[in-house]
Amino acid sequence: MDTMGKKSLEQEKPISDRAPTFHVLAIEVTEKDRQRLYRKVDFHILPFISFLYFLSFLDRSNIGNARIAGMAVDAKLTGLRYNVAAVFFISYALGEVPSNICLKLVRPSIWIPSMMVTWGLVLTLMCLCNTYRSLIIARFFLGLAEAGLFPGVAFYLSLWYRRRDVGKRIAIFFSAATLAGAPYGIEKMEGVGGLHGWQWIFCLEGIATVLVALTSYFLLYDYPESATFLTSEERAMIVAMLEEDNQNLATDFKLKFVWQAFSDYKIYVQIGIYIGLLIPIYAISLFLPTIINKLGFSSANAQLLTVPPFFAGCVSVIAVGIYSDKFNLRGPFIVVGAFVSLIGFIILYTQSSPGVSYFGTFLAAIGVFPTIPVDLAWVGSAAGGDVRKVGVSIALVIGVSSFGGICSSFIYITPPHFHIGHGTIMGWLSLSILLSLFAMWDYNRLNKINIAICQRDRIDQKQQEKYKDLGNDSPLFR
Repeated sequence: MDTMGKKSLEQEKPISDRAPTFHVLAIEVTEKDRQRLYRKVDFHILPFISFLYFLSFLDRSNIGNARIAGMAVDAKLTGLRYNVAAVFFISYALGEVPSNICLKLVRPSIWIPSMMVTWGLVLTLMCLCNTYRSLIIARFFLGLAEAGLFPGVAFYLSLWYRRRDVGKRIAIFFSAATLAGAPYGIEKMEGVGGLHGWQWIFCLEGIATVLVALTSYFLLYDYPESATFLTSEERAMIVAMLEEDNQNLATDFKLKFVWQAFSDYKIYVQIGIYIGLLIPIYAISLFLPTIINKLGFSSANAQLLTVPPFFAGCVSVIAVGIYSDKFNLRGPFIVVGAFVSLIGFIILYTQSSPGVSYFGTFLAAIGVFPTIPVDLAWVGSAAGGDVRKVGVSIALVIGVSSFGGICSSFIYITPPHFHIGHGTIMGWLSLSILLSLFAMWDYNRLNKINIAICQRDRIDQKQQEKYKDLGNDSPLFR
């Protein structure tokens, strides 16, 4: 912590004495101060990382657009060959936990841009993949290169915001994914430079990613303690708020924190919830152009018609994230969102009318997209300590659940109605709903047990240091 900043805060009056105050360690901070400070952090942090994730999601899902833009014919993606491109998710899942551990050991402004440069180069070179074998190899390495961004950014945000404030921030950066649905118009570059339109999709998006990554080395801030856009007083305020929110649990790296996360049954409950939400997300991203195309729309119109459902999902993500933080609730928003998406897939399963089915894609998107950031905020708040909470727990949930992308890739095989795909997703959404209800009950039960232990043994915040390394097994943890 900046000790000079802390000293100045102790000596001076609060910035505002009109709002209610709360005490953060030895620093007195008003609620108005906190909101003003986080608005400043939001302005410097959120737009840029949201754009990074936009590029990431665009780069992994553009294969769906390339498929109907001619890649299926040129690369001879007959039968289940397109589905085998799900090899992306194998390397993607395996790379996430190691990547987040590296992010804890290496500065974010170095690790995150380096990942981007790597996957940008891989994507650019995918424009040369005109055979099935070369496409599969490229998709494998693309998944490995992209693996660390999503859990890494979730980790990164937790280094700046309190647990109850991080939900809407994750929602804002994740909402960028919902806008990455359709690179409409690029495929019209057919024949330019001797390349097909689908090759230009990979080439242009890959080059854009590399250029943005190179600027990221200079524009991405590392930690609140070193942020140059904050004054010493503001840095001290943020660090103090985070220390209080972390309940004085360990923030350094120890191997035992990794094993704590791997042995926590609550993590596996969250994996079940998350994978049931992620499979529909990937299905929508990979197959929405194909689904709309099979409803009777032309290839070009199918590309364009993917935009409204993704835009509706974007609005829903931000709105739900804001209200989830406002009410400090996670589970109910996941249950309701999954249920709305379930209705959308029921419509897609049962209806053959293009108009009604297209409406179903809206419900599917606006229901399930908001649940992802809410659930990640829930995972982070249910695990204690930096390494356990975000370095491993979030990466483990995202990593294992990413294998669900393989499921998403192999269930949409029965056009034009895709009953197997829609039916499978209905089952996964139902599982997420049931597990979310269980987690809500279980977390409430565990909080009551810890409160009772503290009352019985007279444990209070003065004894925090004693339980520092216990993570969410600490009786002081809520």
